[in-house]
Amino acid sequence: MHRYRSHTCGALRESDIGQETRLSGWCHRIRDHGGVLFIDLRDHYGMTQVVADPDSPAFKTAETLRAEWVVRIDGKVRARPAGTANAEMPTGKVEVYITAIEVLGPAGELPMPVFGDQEYPEETRLKYRFLDLRREKLHNNIMVRGQVIDSIRRRMKEQGFFEFQTPILTASSPEGARDYLVPSRIHPGKFYALPQAPQQFKQLIMVSGFDRYFQIAPCFRDEDARADRSPGEFYQLDLEMSFVTQQDVFDAVEPVMRGVFEEFAGGKPVTPKFPMIPYAEAMSSYGTDKPDLRNPIKMQNVSEAFRGSGFKIFANMLAGDPKVQVWAIPAPTGGNRAFCDRMNSWAQQEGQPGLGYIFWREGEEGGAGPLAKNIGPERTKQIADQLGLGVGDAVFFVAGEPGKFVKFAGAARTRVGEELNLVNKDRFDFCWIVDFPMFEWNEEEKKIDFSHNPFSMPNMDVDEFLKLDPNDHEKILGMKAIQYDIVCNGTELSSGAIRNHRPDVMKRAFAIAGYGADVLEAKFGGMLRALSLGAPPHGGIAPGIDRIVMLLCGEENLREVVLFPMNQRAEDLLMGAPSEVTPKQLRELHIRLNLPDKK
Repeated sequence: MHRYRSHTCGALRESDIGQETRLSGWCHRIRDHGGVLFIDLRDHYGMTQVVADPDSPAFKTAETLRAEWVVRIDGKVRARPAGTANAEMPTGKVEVYITAIEVLGPAGELPMPVFGDQEYPEETRLKYRFLDLRREKLHNNIMVRGQVIDSIRRRMKEQGFFEFQTPILTASSPEGARDYLVPSRIHPGKFYALPQAPQQFKQLIMVSGFDRYFQIAPCFRDEDARADRSPGEFYQLDLEMSFVTQQDVFDAVEPVMRGVFEEFAGGKPVTPKFPMIPYAEAMSSYGTDKPDLRNPIKMQNVSEAFRGSGFKIFANMLAGDPKVQVWAIPAPTGGNRAFCDRMNSWAQQEGQPGLGYIFWREGEEGGAGPLAKNIGPERTKQIADQLGLGVGDAVFFVAGEPGKFVKFAGAARTRVGEELNLVNKDRFDFCWIVDFPMFEWNEEEKKIDFSHNPFSMPNMDVDEFLKLDPNDHEKILGMKAIQYDIVCNGTELSSGAIRNHRPDVMKRAFAIAGYGADVLEAKFGGMLRALSLGAPPHGGIAPGIDRIVMLLCGEENLREVVLFPMNQRAEDLLMGAPSEVTPKQLRELHIRLNLPDKK
């Protein structure tokens, strides 16, 4: 028999009754029932109940066992006594009567138990991550992560993508976040950078003549943590394609995303065809460029119902500034004063003066509430007809310049949907957000600047773009870029774009944003040289692996789907990173510390 096991702890079934077996694993739970010891023995594959009574030659050893001790047990498989079978366990119809025990790894007092689902402080969980990972839910999440990556890799290869690995030690470049720098020992005073993304490399792969690239790429960014963003490092499905339009990218990526979610969604519906929503429409309908489409509420512009009305606050705002609009946030089934007042109080807690509303109830002509009385039944009906509302419903209003209130309006839409239980949590709703603006007005610097990714192709004829008058702000600010996001359930999985592969177009785009050719050459000289020597049109995207797995596992924090995450301060409490280094190491790197004064 094998030194440690003849079976795993998830393998034994009724067909094994009567066999001698050897199992190794952790003592998950130990129960003493009138002198008979029941031990749930756990390994990666499952759990088996093992039993020792005073007649067992291993009973004295069994009495010494404690939770999370690693043991090897020998014994005989037998049926569980009538009425004690556990239908929730694959091994629940059998148990092992112990004849011998060998302690392989005793455990000291546990800082946190593995048995049960109790919540423990983040510091404890991360410092003892190896214990946390033994817990069933987290252990299963990590296994799902591996299976999801396997599925993605298989689906990408089936579509003709080739997997390549790009460098980890590279040059620093402005990607939108701070770099992690690595000092060079053999080049004193110079530093490598860990890649924020393989962006330039994957474009160079296309310029090199490879047609379809992907990798499960590690990315490193020195930025603050959030629930949906790991500090330090994360992984993404990085891909790039040559000779493609935006639709070609969608046609390649959408089946992979849909297929993976259908495979691991546990039967929850997945969007059959991802809708394309222009950025401007997403902002005006949902108040965000990453809308949760499980929430059916769509906002609408109802300015005309208030223009010249008896509600002077809105009427005067509309008359005084052409930029002002009034947006309505429908609240189906929210037609009662208690809910409306609750939303008004919430708005005040969010720093707003309040949240105007109208609601409709049985037997009352027009709507109810102060706004309804001020604008009258005709305008109230106009709003109800436009929004498709009636008795039992309500509507809330925000007014001002949309750019200033849109974030609050989006939050109010989310709040209404959640409060009224309108959000269908048991589904995965995807969409593409398209037609992002290429440029925006930088009010602080009083100049035109890039809105999102400066390396995207403008969505207009190349010759027309090259002839653009830099002073024609209206036309420039109305331009769209061939940029897109993929969003699921209100979580942005990735941004992507058709890349700017023309040096002349790139130089023109940077010039419009006030950056000279010298800046472009200094920061991206290598890329410019590559693009000037025959570059194909190309584009791609990079959905976040961590976020995909987080959604599929029903978690709200990436920590629950990452093996060894850092805390919110980018510290690895288990390994003690970041850590101080020795003076010798600093001398080898020609580095002298200049630490801030301790306060």
